[in-house]
Amino acid sequence: MLPEELKGTRMSTAQNAIERFSQYQRELRDAQSAHCAVRDVLDRIGDKWSMLMIMELAMGSQRFSELHRAIPDISKRMLTQTLRDLERDGLVTRHVFPTRPPTVEYRLAPLGQSLLDPMAALIDWADRRYSEIHAARVRFDGAPGDVPS
Repeated sequence: MLPEELKGTRMSTAQNAIERFSQYQRELRDAQSAHCAVRDVLDRIGDKWSMLMIMELAMGSQRFSELHRAIPDISKRMLTQTLRDLERDGLVTRHVFPTRPPTVEYRLAPLGQSLLDPMAALIDWADRRYSEIHAARVRFDGAPGDVPS
C-alpha cells in the first residue's frame, strides 16, 4: 500500500519505482553473474563524495583547488579518485587549457546534468523529512543506558 502523499499524480511514479525495484530484486536472485546495472550505477553516485561533487559542479565548472575548498573534508587523493571515477562514468568532463602551468577545469557532462533532477528530488525529500528522521533516531537511540528493542 502506498502512503497517502503518493496517491494521485505521484502514484504512477511510485508504482514505477516499486516495479523497477522488484524487477531488480528478481534479477539479483536469478543472475548468474555479479554484474547488475542498478547496483553498479548506485554504487558510484551513492558513495560518500560523488553526490557532493556533482552538486558542486552543477553550479559551474571548477578547478581542482576550487573543488577542494568547496568540500574541505575530502582529501586530495580522494578528490582525485572521485573525479576520475566520475569522468570514467561520463558524468564529469576534464578540460585542460594550454597555459603554463596547464589549467584544468572539471564540468558536468550532459549525462551528469541529467542526474540533477533525480538528485534534486532526493535532496528535497531529505530536507522535508529530516525532522521525522531525526525524531526516529532519537526514539531509537533512547536515553543513555536504554537498549533499543
